[in-house]
Amino acid sequence: MDKGYEKERFEMLGIKVSVAKRFRKFCKKMSKSQSMTLLLMLDFFEENGISPNETMGPNMQTLESEIKKRINAVIAIIKDIEKNHDKPTTAMLQSLFMEFEPKDKKLILEKDPKENKVQFVEKKESNNQL
Repeated sequence: MDKGYEKERFEMLGIKVSVAKRFRKFCKKMSKSQSMTLLLMLDFFEENGISPNETMGPNMQTLESEIKKRINAVIAIIKDIEKNHDKPTTAMLQSLFMEFEPKDKKLILEKDPKENKVQFVEKKESNNQL
C-alpha cells in the first residue's frame, strides 16, 4: 500500500489499452504503484513549471548556457584574485624572506682558495752554509 494514502478509495480512469500497458511498464521501472507514479509525475510537472506538450530541448539549452555563463564568471573572478591579490602578496613575502635569509656560514674545515696563504717559501739559491 502507498504510505499516507491507505484509507483513500480507488477511482477509475478511462485510459486506452496501449497507454495503460505502457504506463504499467513505466511503473515497474519506477518500482512504485500506479497511483504513486502518477502522483510523482504530476508533482514533477507542477514543481518545474513544465507542460507535457513542451519539449525539454530549448529549456535544457538555456539552462546549460546560463550555467556556462556563471562558470565563466567564476573563472574570471578567480583569475582576478590570483592577479591582484595572490601574486603581489606572494612577492612581498618572498622579498621579506630574502632580506632575512641567513648568510651562508662556512664550515670550519672548508677553506677558500683565496684564503690560502703561503707560509713557507723555498729559496731558489742556497747561499746558506752550515
